Amino acid sequence: MALKTLSAKAAAALDRELMSTGAFSIDQLMELAGLSVSQVVYRVHPAEKGRRVLVAVGPGNNGGDGLVAARHLRNYGYQPTIYYPKRPKNDLYQRLAKQLEDLDVPFVDDFPTALQSTDHVIDAIFGFSFSGEVREPFPAVIQAMTETKVPVTSVDAPSSWDIEDGPPKSGVGSNFHPDVLISLTAPKPLVKHFRGRHFVGGRFVAPGIAEKYDFDVPAYEGVDQIVEVGPEGLKL
Repeated sequence: MALKTLSAKAAAALDRELMSTGAFSIDQLMELAGLSVSQVVYRVHPAEKGRRVLVAVGPGNNGGDGLVAARHLRNYGYQPTIYYPKRPKNDLYQRLAKQLEDLDVPFVDDFPTALQSTDHVIDAIFGFSFSGEVREPFPAVIQAMTETKVPVTSVDAPSSWDIEDGPPKSGVGSNFHPDVLISLTAPKPLVKHFRGRHFVGGRFVAPGIAEKYDFDVPAYEGVDQIVEVGPEGLKL
């Protein structure tokens, strides 16, 4: 049975529903998403493999998920570093950044240089709402993630990929293939182009909402916020 996916339009509608009839706040959803991301990194890159984690943070909700993940990773004993070149004035994002500053998590301005001294990268630049062309300063960041030998975990979508069609045919991101992908709430159609380790996170969707949007809530175990799935959607 093929993995059921959510289009960008459906994913946006689902988010709105979770925050209306589902009674979640955006803070809650971001906290749960970031917790899922942190658990994926803990699973695929245990601290004994190297504690340094570089988080590339975009200006939207995907970036917010990355900031939350960094806080959890810091509390797990990792040493996160944040690249956050376009900080919104939105109060939520400012609070997430302040929480990291209070934990003495460093923020850096030079991504390629920081990449030379890290053990793992979290790509939290663009999520399912991305479309159009990649704007500065992110083309060089995506190119650096493409060329590095350091393992990369992408949040919801590899940055620059089209949500329906996967990697662009040419230009920025056309050769970007991260090692790990965590699909939040449900996978997006781009997963058919992804060949790395794939996880689903989002242990908060009520069965009725999942049924309405025609996707499966995986069987999470114990305290896990994530499930690893294969290309056919089977739990690994």
